[in-house]
Amino acid sequence: MDFRPPPRTSPRPRLRTSVALLAATGLLVGGASGCSSGTSSPPIKTVSTTTQGQAQGSSGAADRAALAPYYAQKLTWRQCGVPGFECATMKAPLDYAKPGSGSGGSGDIKLAVARVKATGPGKRNGSLLVNPGGPGGSAIGYLQAYAGLGYPAPVRARYDMVAVDPRGVARSEPVQCLTGKEMDAHTQVDQTPDNAAEVAALSAAYEKFSAGCKKRSARILPHVSTVEAARDMDLLREILGDEKLQYVGASYGTFLGATYAELFPDRTGRLVLDGAMDPSLPSRDLNRDQTAGFQTAVQSFAADCVKQRDCPLGTGTPAQAATRLKALLTALDAKPAPTKDKNRPLGEALATMGAIAAMYDEGAWPRLRAGLKAAQRGDGNGLLALADSYYERGPNGEYANLMYANTAVNCLDLPPAFATAADVETALPSFEKASPVFGAGLAWASLNCASWPVPATGKPHRIEAPGAAPIVVVGTTRDPATPYKWAKSLAAQLATGTLLTYDGDGHTAYGRGSDCIDTAINAYLLEGTPPQDGKQCS
Repeated sequence: MDFRPPPRTSPRPRLRTSVALLAATGLLVGGASGCSSGTSSPPIKTVSTTTQGQAQGSSGAADRAALAPYYAQKLTWRQCGVPGFECATMKAPLDYAKPGSGSGGSGDIKLAVARVKATGPGKRNGSLLVNPGGPGGSAIGYLQAYAGLGYPAPVRARYDMVAVDPRGVARSEPVQCLTGKEMDAHTQVDQTPDNAAEVAALSAAYEKFSAGCKKRSARILPHVSTVEAARDMDLLREILGDEKLQYVGASYGTFLGATYAELFPDRTGRLVLDGAMDPSLPSRDLNRDQTAGFQTAVQSFAADCVKQRDCPLGTGTPAQAATRLKALLTALDAKPAPTKDKNRPLGEALATMGAIAAMYDEGAWPRLRAGLKAAQRGDGNGLLALADSYYERGPNGEYANLMYANTAVNCLDLPPAFATAADVETALPSFEKASPVFGAGLAWASLNCASWPVPATGKPHRIEAPGAAPIVVVGTTRDPATPYKWAKSLAAQLATGTLLTYDGDGHTAYGRGSDCIDTAINAYLLEGTPPQDGKQCS
């Protein structure tokens, strides 16, 4: 599934957490087939012995000695991109179980790091790492586009704002799977199969995706887990000279932050986990919960739409408007709308993704209304543009590696939601109940890890992190991608968790316009005082 802040359809860039859960791995972009083929190549063997919940240094003094050179490395900073930003490259073991490049070592992986120094004046609090979610979202891109210049001035005055692209993501040895043309075809595959032939076509698409990832990224695929990314963050913390990790993670970034707290509770400083995931749930439950979350967003969008003069879903109740939205998507399945790209007409799959993209942020609702109205006239360009923003497809037809990394991380972190197409068909009623609009598509998208070439190394489990400093968990009551109940659950699991609630729409809360939320989080980051547990904001 995809856990990241919303696509950049609104003036303020926000991470979208992935539809993540869309398939607990890659959105509708999936990657595995629910109908495993007997002709598929054998799985890549994962050699890492690091699993979720296994603390750094657990293999003893020999392990710590082998990691010492990584912790002791010095970064060479250079000016890059936006004025005032610096970039560097750090090394980490490809496999923490076999660090080093010598005899028996697994070799190294190079990770891209960026920062913008504290602006002052006042006491400097060290480094503040940020992660926008995904998995697969570029933390460096987020830092340069928003966090490094757009975070509250008092926070930027006291902290060096820092980002590291997680292993396999963007600038850090990115996972690659398909060519641009292949990805175009993949995004158009029918996600709501009506017969055996369409099920077979969807399964084949997932298998082709998985095979492409194995072909192009076999070396890194076994080593992009959240546990390994959390250990990389601890390397960076030490390299930067910080005794504790200070961190703001959104969407999937909350799972990354909670995992860090589990592994290194004594090194955990001020952690803000915004738009929280629940690490105790298996993939199927995560996907179904997220499906219900998007239905909540549909209801909010529909309730707003029927009040607008330009609502393409007519008048009446929000439920009637939501039904008309589903009818439009179904009609596009039978007769796609043409677009300026003759090779990419707007069918149900792309239209659904365009609608989902707009659910992350209510600021995108006007654009969705316009896209739906155009589609009714036989013009698919508006919804196609929304889908492209979600998939991070460039004007040249090439895709960022977001969806490839998203699938690779999710499929490694948790066992697949479904093993076969028959499993999906059994679960369809519960998904369609969770969302009459998106349920079927999100259920079938959950097949994408079934034939993934690397076995999962993680499993669902509670994260308690006893001994960690107070951790602030933020939940939005009508969050589509990370349902509010996940934030409540994570805050309750964490031994030092504090729940901060935003009563509103959209994905995540910090920096979205609530003075109450921003004031509480700023005070925590600057002074170390968490908000009262259960504090409510609007």
